[in-house]
Amino acid sequence: GSMGEEACILGSAAALNEEDWLFPCYREFGALLFRGFPLQSYLDNMYGNGEDLVKGRQMPDHYTGRAFRFGSVSSPIGTQITQAVGFAWAAKHKGKDEVSSVYFGEGATSSSEFHTGLNFAGVMKAPVIFLCRNNRWAISVPSEKQTASKTFADKGLAYGVPAVRVDGNDILATYKIVRDCVERAASGEGPFLVEMLTYRVGGHSTSDDPRAYRMQDEVEQWRRTDPVLRLRKHLDERKAWDDAQEDAFRKSVETELKECIAAAEAKAKPTLETMFDGVFAEKPWHLEEQLKQCSEGPRPKEHH
Repeated sequence: GSMGEEACILGSAAALNEEDWLFPCYREFGALLFRGFPLQSYLDNMYGNGEDLVKGRQMPDHYTGRAFRFGSVSSPIGTQITQAVGFAWAAKHKGKDEVSSVYFGEGATSSSEFHTGLNFAGVMKAPVIFLCRNNRWAISVPSEKQTASKTFADKGLAYGVPAVRVDGNDILATYKIVRDCVERAASGEGPFLVEMLTYRVGGHSTSDDPRAYRMQDEVEQWRRTDPVLRLRKHLDERKAWDDAQEDAFRKSVETELKECIAAAEAKAKPTLETMFDGVFAEKPWHLEEQLKQCSEGPRPKEHH
């Protein structure tokens, strides 16, 4: 889950320009919501129904948002890094002012895609912002087992990519740092790496029990720096938010969520025909033949 990482996700997303592309890991749905993506579309993806934008082919929580300039989530670690760099280089080559950003965990810095992406971006001065969400744990592997570097920001410097660290649990600090990087990248200064220091409070997924590999004292220590509570305290001090607004907002979100779940459950599954769509601009003969065979059902044994 993404509990504890809300500030670094939303603070960085808010710092991007509307025309900038965002390439996610698998924890950045909040960034897509921030861009106006309908909650209903997210639930359709979770249920893999007929209105799912990826037609039920992806794992749950693997969404896409092309209309919102948001790349598709993919499970292999680090693949989005080179995608973002390629997009940034293409935008620069075409003379556009667009910047791309890419999210990844500190564990992805051990992938070949990280090396390829930063090396290419550094050499070509591609306008891309590398957003490393250092939440201390890559499933059960602690951050100190990922690298011998003093920090993950150090890795950027080795590729000629300017790098900075920021308190990823401070949404305002995260916004300021990322915004500065976006403006500099858009002005032609090339790529930047931002290491956002945060903590994954929950398990990696619902099938993960983090009690097997980390101490609860560590979790409780990080809970005291919870980014949502810190922002709430900031708003309280400025009398910009109160309990009544909080309660009304939570009830509104809960109602909308329940309605979206009910709607997603009621929708039909993707039809058989959709299994053969989305690969070629024009469906070739062999896929037409396979579709026909599938539509007719199992063949008699003598035809096998």
